[in-house]
Amino acid sequence: MEIEPKKRGTPPDLSRLIQDVLAELGYDADAAAVAEQVRRLDIGLPVEDEFSVVCAWLGKCQLLHKLDQHQVPIASKQKFQVPDLLAKFSTQTSKSPMLIEVKSKSEPRLSFKPDYLERLQNYADLVDMPLLIAWKFYGVWMLFEVRHMKKAAKNFNITLNTAMQENLLGALAGDVAYKIGAGAGIHLRFRKDKLLGIEKSDEGYSEQWAMTIDDVSFTDREGACRTDLDGDVQSLFTTWDLEDKEEHTDSHVHMHFIAGGEGMQFAHTALVRLLNWESPHDNRPHWRGLLRKEQVTANVASFSAALDTAFRQKVVSHVFYFQPHAMPDFLQPKL
Repeated sequence: MEIEPKKRGTPPDLSRLIQDVLAELGYDADAAAVAEQVRRLDIGLPVEDEFSVVCAWLGKCQLLHKLDQHQVPIASKQKFQVPDLLAKFSTQTSKSPMLIEVKSKSEPRLSFKPDYLERLQNYADLVDMPLLIAWKFYGVWMLFEVRHMKKAAKNFNITLNTAMQENLLGALAGDVAYKIGAGAGIHLRFRKDKLLGIEKSDEGYSEQWAMTIDDVSFTDREGACRTDLDGDVQSLFTTWDLEDKEEHTDSHVHMHFIAGGEGMQFAHTALVRLLNWESPHDNRPHWRGLLRKEQVTANVASFSAALDTAFRQKVVSHVFYFQPHAMPDFLQPKL
């Protein structure tokens, strides 16, 4: 079997990946099918890899690992469904870890068949652990107790609105929302070194210059020029949709990238932007590879600490800590 070489190099757990795929597809599976399945696993297609990285990065996760779902005897599958993950968070007031089933669906309603949900709950009851559902809706993650899924005509459903209202990703895993203040931004000054050419168009003329960046500066949310911003605070600008403005003089081109008055960002969605900025030539984050890294992002060691510093340095204007409507028992303070 020949597997096409990857630009990222051979994954260190390649043999385990192949073993898992063969166990799933069968040892007589077509070589091309096995190769494709290994490739999909290695680039982190399983959405639980992404959720695991998110939880590790948010900072409140003490332990999280996948659960082996090759259960025996075979007849047990009629009664039990092993969830995707087991996790323990520092925010819990309970000793028991919890089970998490991970889903990705880009429709505003998540639906489980009754027998599927019953098998998941049977396993949770067997080990006496809370059962949570992690749902990725486009780029936004929600984490909620399974009890919020309600029986409809046939299936158990939860709407996007309810999932957001009961989202535990903040209270349990440490997610927050934040806002970069209007007026905060990055300012670049390019010195015109040499005119390379002039092109005529229907709208006039365009000039091509060889230029050098001779100044980089920052402003805070009050519009004051700042030269003392920490490096991780500067990196926060890469997570925001900045408005750009360009000015020309005889000697320079000035480019301004400034935060406007609208918008809000979750910490976990900022992670994807940071990763894309650090690896701009990748199509998307390599979640499986990130699971093996001690520090997920190269430029921000602690996102919560970066937000605190950015607030003190007047770059971030708001930090929002959100809680679910119904606080679960495992987050209730002990009496």
